[in-house]
Amino acid sequence: MRKIFVIGAGFSGTLIAARLLMQAANQPIRVYLLNGSGRIARGMAYGTQSARHVLNVPAGNMSAFDDDPDHFLRFAQSIDPTIKGGTFVSRRVYGDYLEWILNEAEKKASVGVELLRVYQKVESIHLSKSDNSWMIRLEGGEHLEGEKVILALGHFSSSRPKISNMKFYENRRYLHDPWDSSRIDAIPARASVLLLGTGLTAVDAAMTLMDRNPNRRITALSRRGLLPQGHRQTANTPLESRLKSIWGDCATVRTQLRAFRKYCDVLHMQGRDWREGLAVLRHETAGIWQSYSYFERKRFSRHVQPFWDTHRHRLAPDIAERFYSAQKSGVIQTLAGRLSKLEENGDTVEATLCRRGRDEMHVIQAQYVINCTGPCSDPRQADSALVQRLLIDGLIRPDALGLGIDVAADCSVVTANGRPLKSLFYIGPWLKSTYWEATAVPDLRVIAAKLTERVLFDTV
Repeated sequence: MRKIFVIGAGFSGTLIAARLLMQAANQPIRVYLLNGSGRIARGMAYGTQSARHVLNVPAGNMSAFDDDPDHFLRFAQSIDPTIKGGTFVSRRVYGDYLEWILNEAEKKASVGVELLRVYQKVESIHLSKSDNSWMIRLEGGEHLEGEKVILALGHFSSSRPKISNMKFYENRRYLHDPWDSSRIDAIPARASVLLLGTGLTAVDAAMTLMDRNPNRRITALSRRGLLPQGHRQTANTPLESRLKSIWGDCATVRTQLRAFRKYCDVLHMQGRDWREGLAVLRHETAGIWQSYSYFERKRFSRHVQPFWDTHRHRLAPDIAERFYSAQKSGVIQTLAGRLSKLEENGDTVEATLCRRGRDEMHVIQAQYVINCTGPCSDPRQADSALVQRLLIDGLIRPDALGLGIDVAADCSVVTANGRPLKSLFYIGPWLKSTYWEATAVPDLRVIAAKLTERVLFDTV
């Protein structure tokens, strides 16, 4: 019997495991789904229990299967018939959907096709002496042996922003995990809070904090102070994908950006807006990124990425309205600046920062600080013993820009010496280094389908 290991059970791991079960007809195969947290189909994205935390993409675009675009919509409507294609559904419901997919795949699997859920952390993996099988060591000391391994490692928690007194991060008034509901709930309702970050994670944290006290004082700080844009309530007929008509033969980040801005000006005069321009780029993103030289990728990452992220990854309309209303009323204050120091002073925390565009230092006060800087993109900074072991053993290598790890075209992992391992694969947000857009469902579901074929049938 063939044995395939899937390490990680968030979106990517759950979908890969389900696809293996669905497509392994007439092949005796055992799929091991390994997840140390004991939570299947949740991960950082869908583990929240708050109804306020909704998907940032409408239900009609969230199918796990590219060839069945209404798959998730039908599931959501079976729970709530009022849900439409444009509804922004709770992330908790999406986690239920993924778990249902896996359970259905297991029930309908062919004879000889099995799923084994393993709720233990993986300590290390290594090739056998004959190089034809993988040895998996679990935290309890048990070893498993199999033919192929898929690393479906999802998001890891944020890095700690560098400040002059890093020891502050051991303080009880600092919360490293913005999804730790027990610690968030323990913050007094009247306590003021400083959020490190102004992106989607900060908005989620603000929603949770305002649920307990709509008038709580919240300050959100990031280097540029950029906030996520909101989705439109209404949509026009989709534009055709005509990349050539946007920027012609422009090949540099600078000239493409200028051309794209002019294109959005034209859309505005037509009663459309920049969101529709981004939608045209949506299906071309990987090709654009892969056409860039290292220099152009670095330029994009440094100068354009913050603006891309806030425009590309948008808020559900209701969430955007609530957040921006709180900002307008003064409940939420957003600042652009570089954090220098955090220091406890009695029952408050004093944050010293240099405001963007200014030279003098500025001090603000809050009673608690929450790290909302977003997931860790650089594997060297990941708070994961397994990832650090893989780096030490040379089984994975970070990409040159610290956006993820290097993989071959078929998602096989590239080792430290530059050799693709044809039986070790990766799927997840660290594919950003290769595809740029590798965190959203529409991207990952396509990669998952191709990878399943590769793993089962050795096709490229």
